[in-house]
Amino acid sequence: MPIYEFRCLSCGNLFEKLFLIPNEKVEIRCPKCQSDSFERVISRVNYVNRPGSSAGTPKVVTKSCSPGSTCATFEIPGPGE
Repeated sequence: MPIYEFRCLSCGNLFEKLFLIPNEKVEIRCPKCQSDSFERVISRVNYVNRPGSSAGTPKVVTKSCSPGSTCATFEIPGPGE
């Protein structure tokens, strides 16, 4: 059950939508202005690290995405790592 975040292209409002069924067909409208013009945005991630521990520090990993292009991502350790 993913939650996706959207930005309204008309008023700039950020809003979320929970999808209960895979490939669910739903009509999405901005709750503020009712526009159906929006874009999906990447949500912020909240991360908590244990005090005094460097073992749980996120690492930036760079990979090749396509010929001549690289992408970066974070490896965020789970609990107990």
